[in-house]
Amino acid sequence: MNFILFLIIGAIAGWLAGTIMKGRGFGLLGNMVVGIVGAFIGGFLFSAVGLASYGLIGSLITATVGAVVLLFLIGLVKKA
Repeated sequence: MNFILFLIIGAIAGWLAGTIMKGRGFGLLGNMVVGIVGAFIGGFLFSAVGLASYGLIGSLITATVGAVVLLFLIGLVKKA
C-alpha cells in the first residue's frame, strides 16, 4: 500500500511541478518519474537546510519542491 501511495504522490508532485514551471506535463508516467526523482532531490535539499516534513502533505510539498528544482535544472541544460 505504501508503494502505491508513493507513486500517487510522485504523480501529483510531477504534475504540480509541471504546472508551476509553466510546462505542459509529461504524461502520467513522466510525471511519476519527475515526482519520484524530485522527492529524492527535495529530501536532500530539505535535510541540507535543516527542514523536516511529516505526513502526506509534507511528503507532497517535499516532492513538489524537488521536482520544481529538477525541471529548472532540465530547462537550464536544454538552453545550453
